[in-house]
Amino acid sequence: MILLLFLLLSLSFSAQAEIYLWLDAEGNQHFSDKPQRNARVFQVHAGYTYYEVSKVYDGDTILLANGKRLRLSGINTPEVEGRYKSAQAGGEAAKRWLIKKLKNSKVRLEVDVERKDKYDRLLAHLFTEEQEHINLELVKKGLASVNIYPPNLKYTAALLAAQRAAEYGKKGIWKDKAYAPKAVEKIRTGSYNGWQRVLGSIKHFRHERKYSYLDLTAYFSLKMSKKSLSLFPSLASYTGKKVEVRGWISKHKQSYSMFIRHPSAIIRLE
Repeated sequence: MILLLFLLLSLSFSAQAEIYLWLDAEGNQHFSDKPQRNARVFQVHAGYTYYEVSKVYDGDTILLANGKRLRLSGINTPEVEGRYKSAQAGGEAAKRWLIKKLKNSKVRLEVDVERKDKYDRLLAHLFTEEQEHINLELVKKGLASVNIYPPNLKYTAALLAAQRAAEYGKKGIWKDKAYAPKAVEKIRTGSYNGWQRVLGSIKHFRHERKYSYLDLTAYFSLKMSKKSLSLFPSLASYTGKKVEVRGWISKHKQSYSMFIRHPSAIIRLE
């Protein structure tokens, strides 16, 4: 790091000067003002603060060295086994990739409208010193699905484009049978854990006091907060359309619902 500071000071008088970063066989970082084999240009941005990562809990949650827990914004990776949760297909793969990517690296954070989630974790987009967007890379590799929580809409277009490409290329979770779409008619009994994909047709819509609904069957509905309806097209435009919906299924008595926060969770198939 002393060498890096020296280089920054010595090169600050030249707008054309570049600093190169590369890793040795042990994964240690090195900096130089001369290009090296397999080196990358190290981008220096005034005002950025970088943090060390002390632990990776799973593919979308980490612990910074300052003791702050951080949840990656805009995405979701499958769960890994824990005290109160079972492992889900693809969870360990996402965790292993993130551990490898963040080893011997520091990260900077880009927050959105909300700085914390309901569990009091920091909520942010994560970037390495090489300016790799970690949230986006997880989606590109099919290790994560896009999960938009308004009002946090930063990088939504890029994330959705990456997801379409990963899905088309059948990468990661998109080739795993555990995440194959389920016909809504088959969801009649039992519980459904984790992120799900459901196929069906929208029969009709309805508005109630706090929520609006798109009904696929008499016992399965998509639930939306009225506060978020401005993000959606007219609910009437969904009527009669075949769709794939993505999210978490909740059960109440003999009925099921999926809470939809953003229109990207409803894929029109016709």
